[in-house]
Amino acid sequence: MLLTRDGVRIEAEHHGALNGSEDLAVVLAHGFTGSLDRPAVRRAARAFRGYGGVVTFSFRGHGGSGGRSTVGDREVLDVDAAVGWARRLGYRRVATVGFSMGGSVVLRQAAAREVPVDAVVSVSAPARWYYRGTAPMRRLHWVVTGRVGRTVSRYGLRTRIHPEGWDPVPVPPVEAVRFIAPTPLLIVHGDRDAYFPLDHPRSLAAAAGDRAELWIEPGFAHAENSASPALLSRIGTWLTAT
Repeated sequence: MLLTRDGVRIEAEHHGALNGSEDLAVVLAHGFTGSLDRPAVRRAARAFRGYGGVVTFSFRGHGGSGGRSTVGDREVLDVDAAVGWARRLGYRRVATVGFSMGGSVVLRQAAAREVPVDAVVSVSAPARWYYRGTAPMRRLHWVVTGRVGRTVSRYGLRTRIHPEGWDPVPVPPVEAVRFIAPTPLLIVHGDRDAYFPLDHPRSLAAAAGDRAELWIEPGFAHAENSASPALLSRIGTWLTAT
């Protein structure tokens, strides 16, 4: 269990690199309703162990972690705690890889620079808040904003959502990315993403400037559940090369 700066207990796991190296650690930030014990997160962790050590964790309100989900706001502190643990484990370099909600969180975490990272990969992330332009996002807003939806989330999705809205509204990812440079940034998005259309990754890349790299992946849908072994391997190669 890790303790965040605002006092929330976060479950986490460490998986050593397959070659025993302590040079690079990859901190994995899952999507909304995920957790460290979900098969897709474990599959990603296994893939990245070929490139470095891996720290997985469950965001607040998810899995065995305490607190309630703020759907991308206070979760920055959860990533801070996981990155800090990776540093204490002795890794020289620490990179974050986030999916969907986790993708937006790692962008904001890197921009804040409270706990520095050495590289950032954001996969299937939104560029702006309150997007309702697709059916999956309209369903997600129903889950998050209403009492019935939050009850469904708690018992059906194992995700406990904070009942209060954002106050103040956090800086959106498209503004946060402006402050990540010179830290290397990779933005990955699928051309079959049913949640966020391609204007989201393109606007993120445009706002980030020359230090960002954008991959639009043919046939890729959304987040960790759809990430193929080949895509995870390419991300791992990018991290070690960067």
